[in-house]
Amino acid sequence: MIMPLIKGLQITLSHLFKKPVTLQYPDERPQIAPGFRGLHALKVSHENAKCVACYLCPTVCPAKCITVEAGEDANHNKFAAKYEIDMLRCIFCGYCVEACPVDALKMTEEFELANYKRADFTFTKDRLLEKK
Repeated sequence: MIMPLIKGLQITLSHLFKKPVTLQYPDERPQIAPGFRGLHALKVSHENAKCVACYLCPTVCPAKCITVEAGEDANHNKFAAKYEIDMLRCIFCGYCVEACPVDALKMTEEFELANYKRADFTFTKDRLLEKK
């Protein structure tokens, strides 16, 4: 009757001193998979966003979380005067990146998107511009 109890404790103690399975998160960073789709970023060319406000990204977005408003410069070139993504609605499908004809949008490996206020989840053009 006591032998099965001792054998069970022996197994438990042997697992206790093995390598930990849990990732100690703030100290250890997880490995990001090659196809991971995280936070969006607008690519920059000549210190301006590459976006030409073609409206393809809000059109293909199944969650309808992207808002684009076009502007026009002195040379009559279109640009995105307003570009916003509501991350609370985004499903991170990546359709917006695939649809972009000028390759202006990309998905980064950033996954820490927690905030305290609801308004902080609306990413504007300034927050989405690619950091170098």
